[in-house]
Amino acid sequence: MKLENLPGITDRKKKRLGQGHGSGRGKTGGRGTKGQKARGKISISFEGGALPLIKRLPFRRGKGKNKAFRKKPIVINVKALNLLRKSSVVDIDTLIKNNIIDKKEAEIYGVKILGDGELSIPLIVKLPVSKGAEKKIIKSGGKIERG
Repeated sequence: MKLENLPGITDRKKKRLGQGHGSGRGKTGGRGTKGQKARGKISISFEGGALPLIKRLPFRRGKGKNKAFRKKPIVINVKALNLLRKSSVVDIDTLIKNNIIDKKEAEIYGVKILGDGELSIPLIVKLPVSKGAEKKIIKSGGKIERG
């Protein structure tokens, strides 16, 4: 192995600006002296004299303001449906009776069936299902009713 045969280092670490005199980029941090372009990031802090965008936006504080607009449904995998009786109808009420889901949460968020695990009994499903779950339900002799 010789020095000229060593692989080259292609990545250099980014120079950290404004980290004191010893760094070589202290004080003004490579921005020269004073003026509009020396002060903060140009696109965010200075907008031609207009009130900056961040100050123009309404405050998003307080109870319930920052929650997601669309709530995701409760996820149930196909393997959890093996607890039900053969050829029973699977809907929210059935799942609540068999203690698979909580009533309050089901009413708020809804329920969706995903395809993790195996299903060994035929069922009639009246809930939204994923493609994988649909295949497994049909394969086990069940069917899906939408509506």
